[in-house]
Amino acid sequence: MSLFNVFNITASGMSAQSMRLNTTASNIANADSVSSSIDETYRARHPVFAAAMQKAAAGQEGNAGVQVLGVVESNKPLNIEYAPDHPMADNEGYIYKPNVNVIEEMTNMISASRSYQTNVQLAESAKNMLNKTLVLGQK
Repeated sequence: MSLFNVFNITASGMSAQSMRLNTTASNIANADSVSSSIDETYRARHPVFAAAMQKAAAGQEGNAGVQVLGVVESNKPLNIEYAPDHPMADNEGYIYKPNVNVIEEMTNMISASRSYQTNVQLAESAKNMLNKTLVLGQK
């Protein structure tokens, strides 16, 4: 693998972590939303990643990194609360809140931020190695 592939790998990692940060931010933003129906209630979303190793596994150049397969909704149960005086209560007096755990989402946000930062530092290290290689060729 050439040193130039490091930039492609770190770019795919940064893109994946950016997607993770965006879905986490969306989950936190909707954590306090209320609905009068199970079907309309926001459900936590999480990105699904896979290692992209098609050509890299065969010893060829390219296609190594992180691939975002999609975003899935959490299957945790919704938070159902009896609040007959709430304006969004259904006929039975229940309101439905998202299945978002804010503490878990904040932990995901910190983890994604640190992973993004690690990819940036790796790209910076690769850049420095390439620059030093060019300097060696000048002498």
